[in-house]
Amino acid sequence: MLIKKICIFIAILVLSPLSFIFAADFNPNYIISDAELTDYNSLSLDSIQKFLEIKDGTLKNYKAEDIDGKTRGGAEIIYNASRNYKINPQILLVLLQKEQSLIDNSNPTQYNYDWATGFARCDDCDLNDPVIVKFKGFAKQIDGAASRLRWYLAQYANNENGWLKQAGATYDILQTYQTPPSYKITIANQATACLYNYTPYYHGNYSFWKLWNKWFTKIYPDGTLLQAKGEPGVWLVQFGKKRPFLSRSALFSSYDTSKIIRVEKVDLERYESGRAIKFAQYSLLRSPAGTVYLLINNEKRGFRTREAFRTFGYNPEEIIDLSWEELADFPEGEPITIASTYPTGALLQNKSTGAVFYVQNGVKNGIIDRSILKINFKNKKIIPVAPEELDKYAALPPIKIKDGELVKSTGQPAVYIISNSEKRPITSPDAFNGLGYKWENINNVPQGVLDLHLAGEPLDIAR
Repeated sequence: MLIKKICIFIAILVLSPLSFIFAADFNPNYIISDAELTDYNSLSLDSIQKFLEIKDGTLKNYKAEDIDGKTRGGAEIIYNASRNYKINPQILLVLLQKEQSLIDNSNPTQYNYDWATGFARCDDCDLNDPVIVKFKGFAKQIDGAASRLRWYLAQYANNENGWLKQAGATYDILQTYQTPPSYKITIANQATACLYNYTPYYHGNYSFWKLWNKWFTKIYPDGTLLQAKGEPGVWLVQFGKKRPFLSRSALFSSYDTSKIIRVEKVDLERYESGRAIKFAQYSLLRSPAGTVYLLINNEKRGFRTREAFRTFGYNPEEIIDLSWEELADFPEGEPITIASTYPTGALLQNKSTGAVFYVQNGVKNGIIDRSILKINFKNKKIIPVAPEELDKYAALPPIKIKDGELVKSTGQPAVYIISNSEKRPITSPDAFNGLGYKWENINNVPQGVLDLHLAGEPLDIAR
């Protein structure tokens, strides 16, 4: 099964830098989640090697004697340590950069490799001390860092070694070694406590956080539905912000809840909050002046007359009264008149040719394949009409796949996520699984359907 999944991806060797969309500030009380610290499946050996190649430091080709005496590449040493101690390999990569800049260093010294993760390298330590020297060497540094982080977690689990910094307690943390000012830090979780035990300074942990956010924070494309694990709320990622759904009807009227991705709370908190989604598609909204609007695709379209309202058969008892301030959340669309054709959109099929079009507001968009009907218009009725009826509507470009859908061309390996009408390739199985996508949600479409979409930036969890 794993081989099958790997085979549906293409290798993308050079990743474009993604624009940063988060507005989060450093929270020294909560640096990473507990789940992130122990996610030892976050990167495969191959993905670690590709990450090192992308960053282009000497570590990509580095080989050293591992702790078992065998010579291995840097990526394999990192991978083995992460598996042995069940510590996220991304954590080890960040430590290598934070301590010695080894990830992207094109000219490191032997010292950089000897003390790669800063393990046992305290500020006042004598590097010739036999107690310290035994931890010298790249593999020993990797193993030492991973084992120490796992040891911290074991102490917390067994309520041992109370001198360690603990979750829930408040500490005075210096800016750097013997450098004021100090900060009052109330540690929120065990992972953050581990980081402060490993590096007991504010600046060092700030550096860790910056690298973590730059490289491994999950950036979801527009159109993604997110839900924090253990919490009921659902959010839509749109324009780089998270928009909460305030009602079930608002969610169910426009979105497929099987596409919701459950994430760590910290991943959701990194997004700036956007305007809430309060009302379902096709809600009837009334202004203080009495104008009734139909909400279509987040746009309010006013009925020009009462007769127009009655013509389309809407129920006055379903009208919701809003203030001017609430109505201002929705951009104004074209007014609805008696002459308006299919203001909520309709699927019309040419009786002669069988071609299907999406008709709305006097224009028609062609639908070039049944796969688009299945993805975009699930359960929507198709209305057969005469060719002369379709000739009344101006033709626009064909309909594209809606945002948030996973697609691949039949018989081809690449998998894409549609976002802002672009097809963004997902770079690897690690990225697919790490971002929480579901294999069963991939839609197979003809190449011609994919070709309707411009190519977007690759989507990855490691940048």
